Amino acid sequence: MPYEVRGVIARGEGREVSVEKVLVPDPGPGEAVVAVQACGVCHTDLHYREGGISDDFPFLLGHEAAGVVEAVGEGVTGIEPGDFVILNWRAVCGQCRACLRGRPWYCFATHNATQKMTLEDGTELSPALGIGAFLGKTLVAAGQCTKVSPEAPATVAGLLGCGVMAGLGAALNTGGVTRGDSVAVIGCGGVGDAAVLGAQLAGASTIIAIDVDDRKLAWARDFGATHTVNSRENDPVDAVRDLTDGFGADVVIDAVGRPETYRQAFYARDLAGTVVLVGVPTPEMTLELPLLDLFGRGGSLKSSWYGDCLPSRDFPMLIDLYLQGRLPLDKFVTETIGLDDVEESFAKMERGEVLRSVVVL
Repeated sequence: MPYEVRGVIARGEGREVSVEKVLVPDPGPGEAVVAVQACGVCHTDLHYREGGISDDFPFLLGHEAAGVVEAVGEGVTGIEPGDFVILNWRAVCGQCRACLRGRPWYCFATHNATQKMTLEDGTELSPALGIGAFLGKTLVAAGQCTKVSPEAPATVAGLLGCGVMAGLGAALNTGGVTRGDSVAVIGCGGVGDAAVLGAQLAGASTIIAIDVDDRKLAWARDFGATHTVNSRENDPVDAVRDLTDGFGADVVIDAVGRPETYRQAFYARDLAGTVVLVGVPTPEMTLELPLLDLFGRGGSLKSSWYGDCLPSRDFPMLIDLYLQGRLPLDKFVTETIGLDDVEESFAKMERGEVLRSVVVL
């Protein structure tokens, strides 16, 4: 018998979300049903609601989640009912060319559940990032479940499922920040502040946070920024150079994902430095740079998908750091809310009032 639970549904571009009854099937081969305990409200969910990712409505929103495995299907190994897990949206296949070359964080054939969750009338739902976790229970591929210590509260553990991992990984994995580096982060929302925190964990000596909102810059200082720049009042490229002896930063992370912020990142880095794009641009955006500058400045221009993380490696390690008091994930949680409050949380997100609203189920 399918599970009947309440979930947050986006039915069309620009329309407010609704809370409706969802039918979740028993898990089939390779699948698991997870009782969701908490799920962060991520900007990607807003993109889904606005039709900015696809028009495959209706969407079942929510993906940054943690909970307890309820049931598993045939052939599932590695997890069992009762396990506390973080859900991930890149369940590696182990067989594609990236996996076989020992780079599974680039997996080209990640798994999702085969069966569909539906509304009461049988309408099939498109789960956000293959998860759909603004929901009492959700159906996922078993590989999307990463077992971690149950001592961590779901409200903070789930944040590693997307935004916080994206920012931490942009600094630690993609950017390769190391001891003594200078780092600049453009955009100090949840992902950008996680990048600031990642740079601090890696031992960066100078961490420059850049934003147009002084409130967000104050948050960034709380996560380890040594300097802040309000880019409404100061040119960020000049400011970064002034703070790095005229050279520019070793690593610049663009957590906004707009052509103007990418240009700032490109010119704010040192010669042979690294630019990391972790903010997600929209399809119509284009970028023009002088080819001679691309050649002459050298270094690396990288994009960071999910912080180039490997969930089975990174999630347990980061949860252990949290439990040791070395990774302050609690600071990202601005408020806890219910399913009926998701629409208002989107408004707060757009006004810059929260780092993360977390739905508690």
